[in-house]
Amino acid sequence: MAQAADSARTVIMTVDDDPGVSRAVARDLRRRYGASYRIVRAESGASALDALRELKLRGDLVAVILADYRMPQMNGIEFLEQALDVYPGARRVLLTAYADTNAAIDAINVVDLDHYLLKPWDPPEEKLYPVLDDLLQAWRTSDFRPVPSTKVVGHRWSSRSSDVREFLARNQVPYRWYSSDEPEGRRLLAAAGEDGLRLPVVITPDGTPLVEPEAVDLAARVGLATTPTADFYDLVVIGGGPAGLGAAVYGASEGLRTVLVERSATGGQAGQSSRIENYLGFPDGVSGAQLTDRARRQASKFGAEILTAREVTALEVNGAARVVRFSDGSAVAAHSVILATGVSYRQLAAPGCEELTGCGVYYGSALTEAPSCQDQDVYIVGGANSAGQAAMYLSRGAKSVTLLVRGESLSASMSHYLIQQIEESPNIQVRSRTVVEEAHGDGRLERLTLRDVDSGQTEQVDAQWVFVFIGAAPLTDWLDGTVLRDERGFILAGPDLSADGRPPQDWELDRPPYHLETNVPGVFVAGDARSESAKRVASAVGEGAMAVMLVHRYLEQS
Repeated sequence: MAQAADSARTVIMTVDDDPGVSRAVARDLRRRYGASYRIVRAESGASALDALRELKLRGDLVAVILADYRMPQMNGIEFLEQALDVYPGARRVLLTAYADTNAAIDAINVVDLDHYLLKPWDPPEEKLYPVLDDLLQAWRTSDFRPVPSTKVVGHRWSSRSSDVREFLARNQVPYRWYSSDEPEGRRLLAAAGEDGLRLPVVITPDGTPLVEPEAVDLAARVGLATTPTADFYDLVVIGGGPAGLGAAVYGASEGLRTVLVERSATGGQAGQSSRIENYLGFPDGVSGAQLTDRARRQASKFGAEILTAREVTALEVNGAARVVRFSDGSAVAAHSVILATGVSYRQLAAPGCEELTGCGVYYGSALTEAPSCQDQDVYIVGGANSAGQAAMYLSRGAKSVTLLVRGESLSASMSHYLIQQIEESPNIQVRSRTVVEEAHGDGRLERLTLRDVDSGQTEQVDAQWVFVFIGAAPLTDWLDGTVLRDERGFILAGPDLSADGRPPQDWELDRPPYHLETNVPGVFVAGDARSESAKRVASAVGEGAMAVMLVHRYLEQS
């Protein structure tokens, strides 16, 4: 519950041009926070700014400002940007519809957005109050001073700059972007003593410049946990996609000392999805980022540790302990391990693609690049659900979206609901039996050579944006010699460990492996990394939960 912020009544402000929505928001806020905070509502950005200036003159404090994105004359981002000058320490929340994810990404850069909420949020006990509780707690502990922001100075066509922006955005770290060829960017580089030849330069909230930082250093400097707090756990979960997050939630909630290790950002491939429409309980769809954020907060609430930017390089068996070794030589041990390493998109082998990766050629959704595709011609390579979701998302702002599909049609690999949406979208074109032969450009993508698979004929097209979704490769090479895998690198478990269903040759226990257990007792696999898995978000979450149940069974019999 909310606590008294100060002897004076501190303000929570809500701004929405729809009177009915405005009253409903204020009602929900008063019901939860009215005893400790003064709820102020406004129905336009201009009137809200007037109210903020008046509050400032009176010396009142403002803890949280919630602003609707779609308002006439002054939208929510424009309002929050001006409100930042009046109350820089107030926590800022953007209220958006499902179609306005771009707005939330923009707001992260423009106004250091703390959170965005989707309307409607019924019931508020689940979707509104937990977010506001966290923001109010953060505001109270900040001593009401402006919160310094992370600054990123880079070049639009720098692949490393793109990687850093994507890393921060996917880990929901607020930052401001400054182009190195604009005045403010040049001023920041000069203050950091840099000439702009090495980019990006990340300036942390305490003013420390980091030049071309590695992910683990960047994570530690912006407040992400990278080091385990203990040497030994009941359960180590490797991978932070839906399977890993599901395992962390169920493991921690059932009393296991749990640590999740993720090499980049939680969410995995699903976390990059602009919209997931076939996940149970979300009839209007949910973005991968929203689903990931909820799952991560849920795991943390139950006590699971989440480590970011830590790469696992080996798994060792040391008696009853399972030792997970990191790339820096350190290690953590546990009674049990769940491998939820997921998969990565395969790389385009066409000449020019490797050199232009991050400079027009992107793997996955790269949502931080999406706003720059406004009114542009965009190409997407791939024909499965991830490609279809990206096509629908990018088509909202792009001039045209062209899906390049090697197969005869989308029906072999894409869900029916997505195919229908694509067919109904006037600015999406599907070119079947077509592949990328070569990518061209000097420092950035400029053209593509496309080849017809059947005729062999080629053509060149102008292209500055290509997003690639061409199948999945498991991230399991580091398990070679320890855990059995199939010929494609996917992890074998349970009855799949041998053709006749018998335990593997070196199995030492008097029972067969459990369903999701690998050839190493106490080491389980869940999600897309498992051989013959379903490659769906719901099944991955389910396997994460089932793996925890089997971990309990293993621990009881050990």
